[in-house]
Amino acid sequence: MHTSTYSALRAACAAILLLATSACGSAPAQDAPPAPGNAGLLAQIQAEVGTAACDSTQQCQTIAIGAKACGGPERYLAWSSKDNDGKKLKALAQAQAEASRKQQADGMMSTCSIVTDPGATCEAGRCVLQKSAMGGSSAM
Repeated sequence: MHTSTYSALRAACAAILLLATSACGSAPAQDAPPAPGNAGLLAQIQAEVGTAACDSTQQCQTIAIGAKACGGPERYLAWSSKDNDGKKLKALAQAQAEASRKQQADGMMSTCSIVTDPGATCEAGRCVLQKSAMGGSSAM
């Protein structure tokens, strides 16, 4: 093979490889840390939830957190209506979802897996997400 043909073939392969790798995005892990822009909102949400103290399961609620590129939330969080009417919490969660959607519009990617609301229950005086059918937990 001639050197010029070899060089052209090598350059073509490098270009194809570069295009292939740049076109592929990697989805973040399920428990990936929040993007820097969302970290402050997430901290505010967690502060608003507090200890999620409860006397009964009727006081336990769930709230969708974040937004995936294909629709739906990234996860759910348990909170208690015992000492919280949820208005500020819902506003913060909405702002955090909007920030997630903006990051996706700016090129951030997410998985398109469906995250279902697991529901919440009162355990040991604290609202927690119910265990999934697979035996795991969807806790944040």
